[in-house]
Amino acid sequence: MTFNPLDHKGIPLDGQLRNWRELDVEPIDPDKADPYTRCRIITMNGIETEAILFSHNFSRHCPDPEVRRKLAEVRYFEQQQQKVVNWLLPGLNSVLETTIAYEQVAVDLTSWVARMEPDPYLTQCYRFGLLEDFDHLYRYANLYEIIEHRKAEKIVDGLTEIMPGRPTRLHHRHPVDNLRTPYDRGTVDPLSKLHALTIMSAEQQTMNYYMNVGPLAIEPIARRLYQEIAMVEEEHVTHYESLVDQGESWWEQLVTHEYNECYLYHSFMQTEPDPRIKAIWELHLNMELGHLQIAADLMRRHDGRDPAEILAPALPAPVTFEPNKEYVREALATEIDLTTLGEGFVAEAHERFTKMQEALNGPGYIPSEDVIDAHREHFDGDEYRLETEGEHPTPALRRQG
Repeated sequence: MTFNPLDHKGIPLDGQLRNWRELDVEPIDPDKADPYTRCRIITMNGIETEAILFSHNFSRHCPDPEVRRKLAEVRYFEQQQQKVVNWLLPGLNSVLETTIAYEQVAVDLTSWVARMEPDPYLTQCYRFGLLEDFDHLYRYANLYEIIEHRKAEKIVDGLTEIMPGRPTRLHHRHPVDNLRTPYDRGTVDPLSKLHALTIMSAEQQTMNYYMNVGPLAIEPIARRLYQEIAMVEEEHVTHYESLVDQGESWWEQLVTHEYNECYLYHSFMQTEPDPRIKAIWELHLNMELGHLQIAADLMRRHDGRDPAEILAPALPAPVTFEPNKEYVREALATEIDLTTLGEGFVAEAHERFTKMQEALNGPGYIPSEDVIDAHREHFDGDEYRLETEGEHPTPALRRQG
């Protein structure tokens, strides 16, 4: 049965205010919750955070006081939604445990989007970032065992493999080589717009998280690793945000943000096994339907267009968290050696890439490699991996030089 969010009024704004008791949600149990429930929580926190930041940015560029008032009103309820969603994460988890969950989101959400993306160039962009987040998961998992003496398999529950991807030391590129060719808003598949916004939001959340929690680590090896990977996340946000057509109007972007929130809450409502969390997804969907109606009306009045012109007539197939092991292995086997040159992808190092590597990766001081060396020193020459049965396309990636 198709579902078109534009056909549903949802909960009006005057019925969306929740009191402190309603906002004080019980967090999930880290020992009993489905790992993909946690992934859905992290994803929706990123989506809500992007909606809030976009609304603030729009308001700062909007001269119309009536529009700013409406944005402020909707934004307040987006903030309440973000508090509920993010507060579902348990305080029992350490920052490093949450970090590993963030990277599991990056691997399996980006894999799913890449598999479903209709545009070959956009697919390539997602696959490129995927192999880098996959390596980040491996680095943090090794750090986790060093510092907390626990294995990351307890967190990812075997749903996501942990082994080297494209080595993190090779992720550092000249800033201009992180910009991609944007889609054309006039011809792009509506699904592609949702994919780009979703992955950009998720990566932005990770970037912001590392920017803030990195210096809170006590161990020098952890501080250094967070700093290096946080710089890669800056590259990733630049990479993904540049996919969006910069010619989209503020009104078009506003409608797309609200529609995407409806899409994701609707998706997760259908796939969530925890009845309590599912009820939150359903409630937030009905709130977002109300927000979408407001955004659609603003677009009609100020942009002179009907939102149906830029949106799909019904929601696409639900976004699904599921294992993507074979897909990641295939990408590793065929694309691990890629880097970027301008807006494209190349297999050979070029002058800008080489200079960046030489400037950053000084001799004997590469945090992402140091953490693997430290793990080997602590654990009789071994590194931490989580591999399931089957053939693996890549050998162990050892430090070079």
